[in-house]
Amino acid sequence: MTTIDSYLEGEWCVGRGKKTALVNPATLQVLGEVSSEGLDMGAAIEFARDRGAGLRAMSFARRGEILGAMSRAIHAHRDELIRLAVANGGNTQKDARLDIDGASGTLAAYADLGALLGDAHVLPDGEGALIGPGGRLFGGHVWVARQGAAVHVNSFDFPAWGLAEKAAVALLAGVPVVSKPATRTALVAHRMMKIFVEEAACPPGALSFIAGSAGDLLDHLLGQDMLAFTGSGDTGWLLRGGRSALAHSVRVNVAADSLNAAVQGPDVQDGSDLQSLLLDDVVRDMTQKAGQKCTAIRRVYVPKGREDDALERLRERLAAVKVGNPALAEVTMGPLATSEQLTDVRRGVLRLQTSGQIVFGSTSQVAPIGDGVSRGFFMSPVLLFNAAPEPTDAAHTREVFGPVATIMPYDGSAAHAAFLVRAGGGGLVSTVYSDDRAFVRDLVRRIAPFHGRVTVSSSGLVGQALPPGTALPQLIHGGPGRAGGGEELGGRRGLAFYMQRVALQGDRSFIEGLLRSE
Repeated sequence: MTTIDSYLEGEWCVGRGKKTALVNPATLQVLGEVSSEGLDMGAAIEFARDRGAGLRAMSFARRGEILGAMSRAIHAHRDELIRLAVANGGNTQKDARLDIDGASGTLAAYADLGALLGDAHVLPDGEGALIGPGGRLFGGHVWVARQGAAVHVNSFDFPAWGLAEKAAVALLAGVPVVSKPATRTALVAHRMMKIFVEEAACPPGALSFIAGSAGDLLDHLLGQDMLAFTGSGDTGWLLRGGRSALAHSVRVNVAADSLNAAVQGPDVQDGSDLQSLLLDDVVRDMTQKAGQKCTAIRRVYVPKGREDDALERLRERLAAVKVGNPALAEVTMGPLATSEQLTDVRRGVLRLQTSGQIVFGSTSQVAPIGDGVSRGFFMSPVLLFNAAPEPTDAAHTREVFGPVATIMPYDGSAAHAAFLVRAGGGGLVSTVYSDDRAFVRDLVRRIAPFHGRVTVSSSGLVGQALPPGTALPQLIHGGPGRAGGGEELGGRRGLAFYMQRVALQGDRSFIEGLLRSE
């Protein structure tokens, strides 16, 4: 059994008092224990702030080199990290690879961006402009690194990717990171942090790690600090309203709930390759990580009168899913991450049943494959059908964070599809499957203001399309409304959260020199 320690003020340290157990969610074997009680969170964040000067003194290119070393270190330990993700996260081998490779790939992408930005320390923001007569008075804008620390509170579903994608952007911007993973699935993040400390040559204070509760950490945040959170909307709301966040105008980024949608265009024929792509994406999102993904498809809209075919094909695919111990090669869906998750998903399905009916699966009847799994946190995929969807239905108001999706009809028009999609209150990503350019254009224009990303899947992309739930470092990840209102990643755009945009004005010869990337 592993003792999960924290890395604060440049030292590994263990909290005292009652410890929380980390278990294998398939077998309930205890894998580790953790406590942060008694650790001085105020001193930890002050240490990160003070030592951040060393990181800020580096150029973008030098910070990018550090990110490259972090990426290579993860890849070198890939097999070990995958084993931990299978054991502690309930991931299949395929799911675990997605998390680990997503982490190393995102770090590598931001390492490349660092090389592209070169030896500069500031980023120009657009062109400067004359602001007075005579040609001497001039102004413009630059981005500079903020002089606080970035606190990252990550969710349980992607412990590797969540840590790496937030850290990559902050470190490239020149801001030290204090990373707090979800406790129950922290083994992967903890091991990654050990690897970074031992092999990535990060400057002192650039990376800190809290295992267990964050305690009073957030009470110590000041005006130059930042807080990035991924998790439930309720928790995000509480963090935004925290005393320190309000008193010091702490910059807060939230990625929260999302009722992501998939829309089958009226031109898509039953049995076509494009319909198969849609259905495969739905089943993947229902079963990958047991549906515990913020970008998973929760709502599926098909033209009215075409529901029976879509339902039949989805049932066939879901019947082939093998639930059980993810350490077994034949298993295609593992358990939920915690007992609390299992309880919450079961309650959520009951809510969905107030306006729909289960047409495949069950919240209680499942026969998982493998030895010692009788007490694991398992359930089958659950598909529901809502024959007459309304905006107030639970399918549009309650995200069930598990292997669950609801299929619903729309009248075949972009206007009605958009009306239903928008009822989700804002999302991370929704996808339209169609070759009808007019339908796609109309639908995208109607739903784009309610999303951080809209994916268009057409016949020309069949066999090449990335799953719509994949968060890419080149594109922003986040969304308005229910999704939290935040933005992460997006290449250079992601740096803005960790930097201050400042207007400069004065003599043109001085200001133009300051505005240029060094």
